[in-house]
Amino acid sequence: MGRVGTWFARGLTALVVLALLVALGVAATTTVLVRRSLPTLDGELAVPGLDARVSVQRDAAGIPTIVARTSDDLFRAQGYVHAQDRFWEMDVRRHITAGRVSELFGDTQLDTDRFVRTLGWRRVAEQELAILAPDTRRMLEAYAEGVNAWIGDQRGSRLSLEHALLPVAGARGYEAEPWTPVDSLAWLKAMAWDLRSNLEDELLRGRLQTVDLGDGRDWQELFPTYPYDRHETILSADDLASAADYDPADGTRDASDDATAGEAADDGEGEVAAALDAALAQAQQALAGAPQLLGDGAEDGIGSNSWVIAPERSATGGALLANDPHLGPAQPSLWYQVGLRCAEVTEDCPWHVAGFSFSGVPGIIIGQNADVAWGFTNLGPDVADLYVEQLDGDRYRTEDGWQDLEVTTEAIAIAGGGSEELTIRATRNGPLFSEVSAAGRDIAQGPQGAAGDQAAVHASGEVAFAVALRWTALEPANTMDGVPAFMRATDFESFRAAAADFLVPSQNLVYADVEGHIGYQAPGRIPVRSTGDGTVPVPGWTGEHTWERYLDFEELPFAFDPPDGQLVTANQAVLPPDEEPFLTVDPDAGYRARRIHELLGERDRLTLDDLLEIQLDNHNGNAEQLVPFLLAVDDVDDEAATAQRVLRDWDLQDDADAAGAAVFNATWAHLLRRTFTDELPDWAAPSGGSRWWEVVRALVDEPDSPWWDDRGTEQVETRDDVLAASLGDATTELVERFGDDPADWRWGAMHTLLLRHGTFGDSGIAPVEALFNRGPLEVAGGTSVVNANGWDASQGYEVTWVPSMRYLVDTNDLDAGRWIHLTGQSGRPFSTHYTDQAELWRDGGMLRLPFSSDAVDAAAEHTLTLTPGDATPPAG
Repeated sequence: MGRVGTWFARGLTALVVLALLVALGVAATTTVLVRRSLPTLDGELAVPGLDARVSVQRDAAGIPTIVARTSDDLFRAQGYVHAQDRFWEMDVRRHITAGRVSELFGDTQLDTDRFVRTLGWRRVAEQELAILAPDTRRMLEAYAEGVNAWIGDQRGSRLSLEHALLPVAGARGYEAEPWTPVDSLAWLKAMAWDLRSNLEDELLRGRLQTVDLGDGRDWQELFPTYPYDRHETILSADDLASAADYDPADGTRDASDDATAGEAADDGEGEVAAALDAALAQAQQALAGAPQLLGDGAEDGIGSNSWVIAPERSATGGALLANDPHLGPAQPSLWYQVGLRCAEVTEDCPWHVAGFSFSGVPGIIIGQNADVAWGFTNLGPDVADLYVEQLDGDRYRTEDGWQDLEVTTEAIAIAGGGSEELTIRATRNGPLFSEVSAAGRDIAQGPQGAAGDQAAVHASGEVAFAVALRWTALEPANTMDGVPAFMRATDFESFRAAAADFLVPSQNLVYADVEGHIGYQAPGRIPVRSTGDGTVPVPGWTGEHTWERYLDFEELPFAFDPPDGQLVTANQAVLPPDEEPFLTVDPDAGYRARRIHELLGERDRLTLDDLLEIQLDNHNGNAEQLVPFLLAVDDVDDEAATAQRVLRDWDLQDDADAAGAAVFNATWAHLLRRTFTDELPDWAAPSGGSRWWEVVRALVDEPDSPWWDDRGTEQVETRDDVLAASLGDATTELVERFGDDPADWRWGAMHTLLLRHGTFGDSGIAPVEALFNRGPLEVAGGTSVVNANGWDASQGYEVTWVPSMRYLVDTNDLDAGRWIHLTGQSGRPFSTHYTDQAELWRDGGMLRLPFSSDAVDAAAEHTLTLTPGDATPPAG
């Protein structure tokens, strides 16, 4: 799944494993290590830095509600409580985002550190701190004070079980550094990276132009446009009109000026992509080797769901909100549920909020206050471009001649001693990230030059090529100002003001309030390009492919109280065709959005139960369009006929116990291999998400398309040949897995979710993994299904993406809300709350969200009082 554990696993030696097993094999020692790291939940604790007493009430799931008299104390206590439950996670995250993982795990982590240092996440976060509003900086500082009050002089097992094991990974004598506000800000860069839009698609387009696909096959057919005629956009023309009172902008670009994907690669200097394939390959390798902190950010067909329902369509007369962001599975979960409340809500202490936070970051990211509730899905605008650069040593070419690269050096410390000096080079278009591939090789170079432009090559006759990344997250922004602003919002106007600060990553924001209003806002720092549409890498030396400016906030689309009483976001296109502004050509293909619209229909008297049922819907839209073709194939062998019999009785739901889901998804995986493996290299293998649904949808209407033909055989294969063979392949695979009785074939037994610890969970040594991992769980759902437990068809059926949490709100009764996330509140492996939400999450269950003080009191099972004091804080 690409997280840091993958690199750590590579570095485990037999000696380390033996030492670890010996250390953990002593029961008494293990018990001491575990108990030392578990938090104190009841009684009183003296906490340095507090101004007054703070109450921490936890419910049966270990979810805290923190009540304080001042804002500073509230966020100090949040930092303290986050550290109680999740300090290992927080400590590892700040090392990742600073490019300092090698300090913990040794030189096996150098590729990770080189990549993050080259992009400069920490450097950008340091610049951002200075431009934040004073109140935001104070919130970050108070939070850091709380974390540091918990750290105190604790070491080793008092920090966490994982910290106790660091010496066997090489980090002897490790001491936790004080937490800083920049540690919190840098995590937002990791979030932006995993939600980074279409970088992989841009590289794929650039490289596919150099591949001989065979006669009659066009790489552009693999990137179909959004099906506006079949799938809804987030906003309709009527929705846009509903916001007239806010005077929305008309747009900023003439779409006729945009180059097509194919035209963007040609700047008049010949086939640039063909000449520079080595540089593009190196850049793609760098992306593949980069840390995916939340999962595989590039996975096609995966995103998030949210929708809001107006009061006239709800059973209670309140507005309803549903949200389930889809992210990579992690142990512990990305999310941490918390309530934050001032003992008396005043102008100086205005907080009464509850929702989902990130450990390591103060405040609430998604949630509710006494007036409004809000949710996020990834907007996915094109906010990153790849520039192929010509280099001569430490110079790069521009339209005005050769310029000096920006060159800096940094030292990467390595556990066990020693360090590595890293040279970071950048052009005006950004850092040369192609220099930090997984193999650590330098940029591709050679006597190539750009075709048709040899005269401009340096006198040596040799030019090197590199790929620079321009990405909005690498430019300082005050995104963190948006977090407390959302928490303070009281109406749509103040909500939009908060959204104006939430620049990176760009999100679809949905809104509901206690007055019964619903709304949508698209925020973000989104570039306006001088030419092209950002779909392919472009030459950096011509000066013709610039970012002229960013869209103004008032140019970004929004809606308020739409006429049909609902707004649905599922990463689909935001605007109808020909509407401006331009956002991207690579949205999700919209199957989840279409299904949510179908299930909502024109229903009224909707309840939170109804919304949960929609979140859990397993309808496979790909099967809906493909199964009729599979069933229509005749003259099939016995294996294919067996698969057809199962599919005839299937209801198209990817339920865990469904034989039909097992047959169809196996058939789909084999169909992709049989259709595209002969044309596409491994780096372009189909993942099977919604883009590929659209590709195959077009092909099934062309039974003699060259794509169906296997170039490795003398026979000319047609659509029905491939469909029949794929059905047979699926049956053969399922018989090998389950036996020859289709009644025993179950999708959930193939489609499993392992809750893998982010660092120690990938060791490959069963006793080690058993300490930290949980599962596997058999789960329903699938890629581009509303219940989006996604999988990659090129890798297998295991779950690689999940609804990381589910959140439901009825603004008529804020105590009626429900929430759940993937694992549990605690990041400590022997806590009762390490995975106590996991099976409930799998089964579609939810927890009650107590919001009012009475509801919190009624739900409380533990109460801890934090008191001002200078004593050394206890272990918990």
